[in-house]
Amino acid sequence: QVQLVESGGGLVQAGGSLRLSCAASGRSFSISTMGWFRQVPGKERDFVARIVWSGGSTDYADSVKGRFTISRDNAKKTVYLQMNSLKPEDTAVYYCTANARVLAVYYNYWGQGTQVTVSS
Repeated sequence: QVQLVESGGGLVQAGGSLRLSCAASGRSFSISTMGWFRQVPGKERDFVARIVWSGGSTDYADSVKGRFTISRDNAKKTVYLQMNSLKPEDTAVYYCTANARVLAVYYNYWGQGTQVTVSS
């Protein structure tokens, strides 16, 4: 199994910045991709950003392109989401996700979520 622990959420004013972190831990696993989704009450969980562990290629939702940056630390098995120029509509619970191989099988894992609130 793989555990994902997120940190870095909080309250920030519009135009401000926050950095989310998500650390993966467990035994004998290999990460394929890690990323972030977000969800507001009553709506579906939406894709935000993703990074391919080998090579580091990235993908972003149109709504965050140019404002958010996803990065990784291979040694720490940690993914980061740097969020700049935050807007009130970025307010959501942000979930870390990982696709990882455990004993030759790929699984999807989710973190517990961290609240990001952007005030106007």
